[in-house]
Amino acid sequence: MTTLECLERETGPQPTHAIIWMHGLGADGNDFFPIVPELLGAGMPACRFVFPHAPVRPVSINQGMPMRAWYDIFAMDLVSREDADGVRTSQEAIKALIEREHLRGIPYSNIVLAGFSQGCAMALYTGVRLDKALAGIIGLSGYLPLMDTTAQEYTPANLATPIFLGHGTMDPVVALGRGQAARDTLLTLGYQPQWHAYPMMHAVCPQEIADIRAFLKTVLS
Repeated sequence: MTTLECLERETGPQPTHAIIWMHGLGADGNDFFPIVPELLGAGMPACRFVFPHAPVRPVSINQGMPMRAWYDIFAMDLVSREDADGVRTSQEAIKALIEREHLRGIPYSNIVLAGFSQGCAMALYTGVRLDKALAGIIGLSGYLPLMDTTAQEYTPANLATPIFLGHGTMDPVVALGRGQAARDTLLTLGYQPQWHAYPMMHAVCPQEIADIRAFLKTVLS
């Protein structure tokens, strides 16, 4: 199993909560590191933000160029052919990060799984299959990979876990419909995702950050 290198940022001494945040294709753990102060609201507990670096691998859609990726991508539509082995390998590595935080004294119920784009895909894929109830799941500008297997593989542990889904209405990288399909699949299985659409492309915007801050304040309280 791949052991992921991570950046960490603690918001106070002896953190009682953890947020594991996966980056998008071609980025690394530094991508969302700078916005941690913008995610902190008054009265939030001390948190450890964990920003893992995906492994470097050739990515087919980019002419085989090696870059950080949670799994390979074969097609522009993302889903006509999927890298099931790569997704599941990254799932195990992310589960290992969750276990590491638990061993460091953070209850599962105090851990949030978050991600952007391909990182969102991994947060959703891992979260619905996890047999431990988390504090929350955040999926930004992404989709649910291997969606046809979800109904057979999901566990009920996180059915009541708050899920934040955010997507840009003009996203040219992960089409809005992919995010909506993830939302609808989760609703069908009994999850209660909170859907937020923003007038933006494949990015985050100030309103989305404010909404994530409010979400975190709720699930970490």
